[in-house]
Amino acid sequence: PMSRQATPKPEPRSALSRQVTPRVPTNTWRRSISEQSAVSAASSFFGSPKVARSPLDELKRTVQGLLNKVCPENVAVVVQKIAEVKIQEVWQLETVIELIFKKALAEPHYCQTYADLVFALKSVFPEFPSPDSGKPITFKSSVLNICQNEFEELIVSLEPTAAEKAHYSEEEFDLCRKRRKDRMLANMKFIGHLYLRQLLSAKVIGSVSRELVHLDQASEMPEEHALECACELLNAIGFTLEHVPAGQVVIEQVCGRLLELKGKKLADGRSAYCKRVQFVIQDVLDTRAAGWSKVQFRSSAKTKEEIRQEQSRDLTAKGSGAELLPGAEVVVAGQRPNYLSTRALGA
Repeated sequence: PMSRQATPKPEPRSALSRQVTPRVPTNTWRRSISEQSAVSAASSFFGSPKVARSPLDELKRTVQGLLNKVCPENVAVVVQKIAEVKIQEVWQLETVIELIFKKALAEPHYCQTYADLVFALKSVFPEFPSPDSGKPITFKSSVLNICQNEFEELIVSLEPTAAEKAHYSEEEFDLCRKRRKDRMLANMKFIGHLYLRQLLSAKVIGSVSRELVHLDQASEMPEEHALECACELLNAIGFTLEHVPAGQVVIEQVCGRLLELKGKKLADGRSAYCKRVQFVIQDVLDTRAAGWSKVQFRSSAKTKEEIRQEQSRDLTAKGSGAELLPGAEVVVAGQRPNYLSTRALGA
């Protein structure tokens, strides 16, 4: 019988290269489909052996299973189930939040739904004493810490290092860049929706916005993906942030900086940023000029009631001769959810 070939011990790789799947050698032995089916059938008949799981693995398994069932219609049910999970230590609380973040960034279509989930969970879990006798560790403070860690990890250059270039092809890095950029944009959208649900303050959001456009380092030019992240964040929070006194100043400064960067020229006379980024910036500026009202194609998950309301609005618009393109809707970019519309805007 054929034996497995010894697999060389992998060398440590950076965070960027870890996202790239190495090529599998063509001569690596694999089970045939018939052998896999036989093993699967045997496992089903005799039952899979029970494997002892660590408390961390058991917690991840339980919470991940509940998150896999989330949709706009059953957020309350999932919240109730997660609330029944025993959280007795800080690491357990942080694990739950990290799993929600990971899920939200992997499924930006459900970004608002996961933000609703976090909002509903904020009063469920207990507080824990701080190791340094400072403020107690709460669900909200843990959300803030994880937001900061995720932001600092993602907002780095997308270009590969010399060592990474030596090990992987350009096609692999193109795929890796796209995945990282998609994750960055999803992160901006998610923290924007957390702000709308009063889980992050205007001060925190303002600091993130200023850092993305290098507002305090005017001589430095941000990378293109950082500007796209800034625009994604403004599209998620613009209307609400501009109605907060501190937010008005931030919006004015950040939009002014975006306008300046859009027209920036290099020494040879070429535009500093590509046309695509210039159009993204102009779209945000136009949206703000229109009171943050814009036409967009539906990109978020909806409840059945929200779908019925949209259909009713579409029929009304069609009857008045103002029909939109199929799948399009007029939205206010950065408006709080309906269930928070009666609360104060100063969060």
